[in-house]
Amino acid sequence: MRLRSDVWVAALVRRAFAGGAHAGVIHHGSDEAGAIFVAVDRLDGGHDLWGPAPQTDFGESDAGDRRFERLLARVPREALVARIASERRFDGDLWLVEVEDRTGRHFIEPPPEDPDAPKRIVPEWPPRP
Repeated sequence: MRLRSDVWVAALVRRAFAGGAHAGVIHHGSDEAGAIFVAVDRLDGGHDLWGPAPQTDFGESDAGDRRFERLLARVPREALVARIASERRFDGDLWLVEVEDRTGRHFIEPPPEDPDAPKRIVPEWPPRP
């Protein structure tokens, strides 16, 4: 069962504040099932936009999860506003949450794959001699 959009957004805003960032709801969508977009203002003129991942990316095991993908990376505010306007013409019930964080954290759980992030090295245990 999927968590309601309003509950998911409230949790995202709380995580951002708990992490020392600021977050706010810019556009309130459908409480039950509105699509959620997360805009990240890096406070240096760059903005990222995270949105729902295509349904084809979902497996049977994560059918109730919300999955996200980065739609825009380090773009000026005007490009972000234009993309959101386009998305709103397609779906008026969407949510837009804006997070202000200098390091670009989005606070989305579970975290989406970031193509620019360094690959995580998992140490082997027990170590081989």
